[in-house]
Amino acid sequence: MTLREKVCGAFVCVIALMGGIYSLRGADQELAGTPAIRFALDKLTTLGSVLMIGAHPDDENTGVISYLARGRKIRIGYLSLTRGEGGQNLLGNEQGEYLGALRTQESLAARKVDGASLYFTRAIDFGFTKTATETLAKWGHDRILSDIVWVIRQQQPDVILLCFSGTPADGHGQHQVSALLGREAFDAAADPAKFPEQLKWVKPWQAKRVMQALFVPPGAGGASGGATGGSGARGASAGTGRTAAPAEQASVNLPVGDYDAVLGKSYREIAVASRSQHKSQAMVQLTSFGAQTTGLALRGGAPAKNDLMDGIDTTWNRVPGGARVGDLLARAEREFSDLHPEKTVSALLEARPLIAALTKSGQAWAEWKLEEIDHAIALCAGVRAEAQANSFAYVPGATAEIRLTAINRSQLPMTLSGIHVNGWGDADAGVKDHPLAYNKEDTVNLKLTVPKDRPASQPFWLRNAPKGDTYDIQDQSLIGRPDTVPEVTVRFDFSVDGRPFSITEPLHYRYADPARDEFVRPVVVEPPVSVLLPSRNFVVATGTVREISVLVRAMATNQKGDLAFEAPAGWKVEPASASFDLREAGATQEVKFRVTPPQTPGAGDFTVVAKLQDGSQVDTAVNVIDYAHIPAQTIFEASRGRMAAVQMRVLAKRIGYVMGSDDKMPDAIRQMGCQVDLLDQKTLSSGDLNVYDAIVTGLRAYAVRDDLRAAQKRLLEYVSQGGTLVAQYNRLDDRRISPSVADAFDHLGPYPFELSQGNTERVTEEDAPVRILEPSSVIVRTPNVITASDFEGWVQERGIYFADKWDMKYQTPFETHDTGEKELRGALLYVRYGKGAYVYTSFSWFRELPAGVPGAFRMFANLISAGKAAQ
Repeated sequence: MTLREKVCGAFVCVIALMGGIYSLRGADQELAGTPAIRFALDKLTTLGSVLMIGAHPDDENTGVISYLARGRKIRIGYLSLTRGEGGQNLLGNEQGEYLGALRTQESLAARKVDGASLYFTRAIDFGFTKTATETLAKWGHDRILSDIVWVIRQQQPDVILLCFSGTPADGHGQHQVSALLGREAFDAAADPAKFPEQLKWVKPWQAKRVMQALFVPPGAGGASGGATGGSGARGASAGTGRTAAPAEQASVNLPVGDYDAVLGKSYREIAVASRSQHKSQAMVQLTSFGAQTTGLALRGGAPAKNDLMDGIDTTWNRVPGGARVGDLLARAEREFSDLHPEKTVSALLEARPLIAALTKSGQAWAEWKLEEIDHAIALCAGVRAEAQANSFAYVPGATAEIRLTAINRSQLPMTLSGIHVNGWGDADAGVKDHPLAYNKEDTVNLKLTVPKDRPASQPFWLRNAPKGDTYDIQDQSLIGRPDTVPEVTVRFDFSVDGRPFSITEPLHYRYADPARDEFVRPVVVEPPVSVLLPSRNFVVATGTVREISVLVRAMATNQKGDLAFEAPAGWKVEPASASFDLREAGATQEVKFRVTPPQTPGAGDFTVVAKLQDGSQVDTAVNVIDYAHIPAQTIFEASRGRMAAVQMRVLAKRIGYVMGSDDKMPDAIRQMGCQVDLLDQKTLSSGDLNVYDAIVTGLRAYAVRDDLRAAQKRLLEYVSQGGTLVAQYNRLDDRRISPSVADAFDHLGPYPFELSQGNTERVTEEDAPVRILEPSSVIVRTPNVITASDFEGWVQERGIYFADKWDMKYQTPFETHDTGEKELRGALLYVRYGKGAYVYTSFSWFRELPAGVPGAFRMFANLISAGKAAQ
């Protein structure tokens, strides 16, 4: 989970984000020994390619991917238009670009399981939308179409597979656009008049056909109807609003449930394991067994009668001059011995120079297969190579100690011909024709100096500020790439009997956590200090003084300087700057600033800068996100944001918060001047709840907190005695988690109400008009008078999973709806209960308050003050 380094009060927190090293050999990262070798040899003889297109990291049909990649050995990639930035997060409080980075790594982990490659466009997931029109307006039709065309021209798929239909039946507008643009790109990629600027690097490409994996409702069979379903499973279980279209006759059916005796699993089992990597999206599922099929329907191009690859030559005969290569690789596959895999190396080394020669004529298949054959040779020969650093992070000018190792675990007469380092200045490791003895690790130690002008290792899609709802990626070669480019790569050149092959590995840091596992994380460059803020956005009530704590962390030894808080005009900051002196790497110093807003409401930008003694300046926070199911990656965030002076009062002073799916709401509530305590099981079951003016339950808390469900009767008693209970949104689909969750959903409030199903009652337009239906309600009038202006500047959406039925005792003070849709009054329910107040609210406070929306703060202040306001 995200452990953001907090600097509120006396405690210090830290942020983490896990990422990993993407490998083009993703297809066999989960295999070892004989299964890995047989897979590699079989794949060398298969020259067929498929590209699947969806909108989000978990839209893919993992059943189809696993069958084609693991079973058919087809080169398959999944192109997700977005990195999933607008989704929800069951694991932690990552939102926006942080959630996108987390879901990128989860998707890479899924591809390592199911055997596909991964690609992304520049599109940003801006949240749920109901129309393709809004999606294209935000993304730009040509911008995203050009990215899809670029990936098609690069990857040259024989078949394009769509996850969606491109119709309203897909539900999510981004789902619709993925299919609409995918079908358009099928033709555009072959047209040299379309995006001709790309032709400096790639050639037009015409796929044979474009097909769609048909959606099958849960329980009806088919890969889309369950754990292997990708788009279908997402629609059925995650509430994206996808509806089953009328049954359509499939052109081709794929046996995605078939069993693979070499792998010891069915493709359906692999698909479930792949889908379960999307843990932040609550996609972990029970393994499924048995026969299963997925139907494909033609959407363009040549018809397919028996198989999606009909009419496509998937042998080496498709490559001019490749027939001899095919013969040699077929012989290597036939003669392979499980007990003596090294005997296959000779045939592979005979084929390798023929493949290398074909790369000189620009044959894409030859280039791809050259990397594959080197990997297959290494597997058969038991070769292992590694480039390991003594740390995962370095500052510019630092010296890194590098350990390069190679080991030959076969009896083949092998030589390490050379080692070449690329990055931080190219270097030769000084190795030349060194014999490798059997099973003896040979090591070379190097020292590399990080260039003093080396920038921080920010993921490339985050280097520049986004342009609206798309990333600004200046380097065309990076578009489509899933992960960051390694700081340093090392090429190990080997030879057997004078015949060469090579392995290239990224420089990484490998370590063991005694309580968890062994991990690998990429090496990064970071600034000498980290300037960490408690929030990107601050909202301060006029007439008050706020203390803001900033944490300075030394990323290297002997960091000394001044920390300056540069506030907007009209704001007073004391002190304007403060000195820091950090002798040891990792040392921290907390600096407290007192800020006084102007009397007139308004907002402006601020920056906190560390001015070092050497004259350099740092206005960056170093963030790390740590989850056990993905490797680690560093994200850098500018130590700047926005400050708003707001006329706001709050009657509640002490708040109890029941964290559900981790979020940033407690910090936002603290900005109102409230003390916020996170309530644990002991407090909920037996603690004195009456010390709290209000208790707030977090996102989907009733689904993920057993102790909250058990304490519901106590909470309602607390309300009846004069307390205020504010319950944030829950999702009806979560009823299926357990009988206790279903029972809790029947008793969320003191009087009955029901949640809406899926996306039928939510408002996705963040600027949708909101009508005040009950202007005399305390929710509207006390202590802040709410007007239409308080709904200005909201982000992403108004709210999700509204109530759609409720007891008449509840007030519904607000009405809102998306353009052209029915009026919705279930965004907020309020009722007096005994001496206190109960509120159920589906407005997206978890987005609006961290974003610093002034009106959202004023409204939420009314919610937590409701009990006192009515007394």
